[in-house]
Amino acid sequence: MTSDGTAPPEPPAGPSGPQPAVTAAADQEGTLTAWSTGARWLLGYRTEDVVGRPATDLLAEDAAAFRARLSGRQRWTGPVVLRRQDGSRVAGELLAHRRVSPIGTDWLLVWRPAHKDLPSRDDFPLSWCFEQAPSILGVFDLDQRYVWSNLGEERALALTGDQLYGLRLPEAVPHPDSERIEEAQRRVARTGRPEFLEVYVRVAGEDREHSWTAHLAPLHDPAGKLIGVGFAAQDTTEQYEARQRLTLLNEAGTRIGTSLDVSLTAQQLADLAVPRFADYTCVDLLTTIDSGSEPPTAPVAGPATVRRTAQRSILRGTPESAVVPGAALTLPADGPAAGWLAAPGPVLYQRDDPGLVRWAERDPDQGARLRDLGAHSVLAVPLRARGATLGSVLFVRHRRPDPFVHDDLLLAQELAARTAVCVDNARLYTHERTTAVTLQESLMPQRLAEQTAFEAAARYLPASAQAGIGGDWFDVIPLSGARVALVIGDVVGHGVQASATMGRLRTAVRTLADIDLPPDELLTHLDDLVLRLTAESGDSDTQGDIGATCLYAVYDPVTRRCVCARAGHLPPMLRRPDGRVHFLDLPEGPPLGLGGLPFEATEVELPEGTTLALYTDGLIERRDRDPGERLDMLRATLARPAESLQEACDTVMNAMLTDRHDDDIALLLARTRVLPADRVAVWDVPDEPSSVAQARKDASAQLAAWGLDDLVFITELVVSELVTNAIRYGEAPIRMRLIHDRALICEVQDSSSTAPHLKRARTYDEGGRGLLLVAQLTQRWGTRYNRNGKTIWAEQDLPGGDGLGV
Repeated sequence: MTSDGTAPPEPPAGPSGPQPAVTAAADQEGTLTAWSTGARWLLGYRTEDVVGRPATDLLAEDAAAFRARLSGRQRWTGPVVLRRQDGSRVAGELLAHRRVSPIGTDWLLVWRPAHKDLPSRDDFPLSWCFEQAPSILGVFDLDQRYVWSNLGEERALALTGDQLYGLRLPEAVPHPDSERIEEAQRRVARTGRPEFLEVYVRVAGEDREHSWTAHLAPLHDPAGKLIGVGFAAQDTTEQYEARQRLTLLNEAGTRIGTSLDVSLTAQQLADLAVPRFADYTCVDLLTTIDSGSEPPTAPVAGPATVRRTAQRSILRGTPESAVVPGAALTLPADGPAAGWLAAPGPVLYQRDDPGLVRWAERDPDQGARLRDLGAHSVLAVPLRARGATLGSVLFVRHRRPDPFVHDDLLLAQELAARTAVCVDNARLYTHERTTAVTLQESLMPQRLAEQTAFEAAARYLPASAQAGIGGDWFDVIPLSGARVALVIGDVVGHGVQASATMGRLRTAVRTLADIDLPPDELLTHLDDLVLRLTAESGDSDTQGDIGATCLYAVYDPVTRRCVCARAGHLPPMLRRPDGRVHFLDLPEGPPLGLGGLPFEATEVELPEGTTLALYTDGLIERRDRDPGERLDMLRATLARPAESLQEACDTVMNAMLTDRHDDDIALLLARTRVLPADRVAVWDVPDEPSSVAQARKDASAQLAAWGLDDLVFITELVVSELVTNAIRYGEAPIRMRLIHDRALICEVQDSSSTAPHLKRARTYDEGGRGLLLVAQLTQRWGTRYNRNGKTIWAEQDLPGGDGLGV
């Protein structure tokens, strides 16, 4: 029927000429749903006369028997007699197919009258069919020699049938795949079973390699004897190349973007494209990408500076490129290379293309290289992601004879799009990592100040790129009385948040250290701070507990005593002066942020020259190694002699590190020193006002012995005020101590825990100016507490920067 539902005009009837096919369709119940023009012409029924009626109404035989023949079958064929509209009968052959259509399952009925004229088979000699078949056909004897070949075979091989006669395939087509086919021919001749294979070969009649699908079948004579092997091949180059493109695209999804490194991501594209897609590939990225800066979202105009980030060639030494990897180059605004950045899509140049000639004129060195290598097809694709231009990628063919075609442009565009997204992800990560590293480095000690108590050295190494910056930190904090605090800690997590939390904890530790809290008390206050930080972050986008570990140690070079406490951190290792290395037996304590659990401090006496090794878990933990083995390795490495602590740090890092580490690593080594006994003077002061004068005399005499006469006047005032305060407001026993270190330290200790404080005395007040004078005359002063009372101390810089000189 026509589109408007009217009946088509009837074709002229006649006894001769081809008759239209009789086709119809019926649903599963056998009701006719479609009626062809041929059916109307032959049987006389109009479409509206039969559609909707049972198909069996048109039968001139038993309908029940007919339905039984179709029952349970997917296809049936057999003789059927139909009744015309005028009542006459016509015999023919029916072919019924059960088919699945968009609206369900139905039957397609095809009927051919018995008297339908068909051409004689004698009118179509098999030799013609063989010769002119659209496939490559050949016949081989049992010795794999050509007997027959059709025109397709002769055209493909550029040899006539007489020239091929008696040759073996490898002789006609010297190629490894020809030998594969011949070996398959032998198997067919031996087993009598057909074989199928795919080959990729360039024959003499073609200028490029083609993909061929080859079928080999045994040939038998009428008696059933195997007499040869039939060969049929079809050129499937387009299908093969389509599969190769899909395979390459699929591999791009798994091979490109496995790293968050921009250069490596670009190189992954070049490595994937060569040699399977191009003979040479290079990737140029805008130099703004290097620092993770935002790329331009508007079209790139004017001169652009790019960096040759990656390149790959099938030839050794990459002779196609006049630019070395990593080099920056400026692209002129009116040059083709700058135009690629602004192009809406791929730009294709074939041999002698005006654009290619202009590029060679603007860059003679690059143009000469490509010309000498015979480059005939060049494809440039801009790299864009999220609307921003990142750079461009260039694909060149000079060894492969086939040029880039339309499907290659689509593939190149998809490869570039995937790479651009991965490069942009790496750029964003680089930006965040750079920010975190900058923040981390700004919060870390820029240098370790020289101390009397310790010789110290440290190393910090951020985590590998994919893991992200963590929250490891260390610090060396000078304390009163020539003491020094060593700190090392680790915040759980990675990124800017971890670095920021680390900075807050490091600042808190320094603040708490300034008030000379014992290690266990300091960790308790730090634990409270972490709990508050966790509570504050509960309503933010970074919800979740803040976890951290910390180790805090205080060493006194006068007494050689070291007091340590740790909150979930790894215990320090001690290297004794004789080379023995062992863990410091130190109670672990809970990690920071749990709250309500106590911390316990341990005090130990360290011989001079003992090295303390403080480290974070990144140095020990590896996915493929047992932590116990790693600790043994660290112990053995620390036992090695080293000329300096810097060398010892390098030795440890080189021994413990692998190519990739998933966590930050912080290492702090400190070798103890002892303040000589002649640099410390101690006096017991009687709890009497008259003792102040004697204390001044003792201090003056000691300064004269040390050659510090210039400090006598101020020291006498400081001693007078501190001793007077201890006698007036403190409790016995009272002790005074002078320490000649890098500064002159004056300390007065008593058994009272009453805290002194500055106050501003009025004009007629008789007292209240003591500590104010001390604060004005000295560079630093303060109070520290212990279990037996408090110590008030004051420091003066030495004349000319004189110090201990150790």
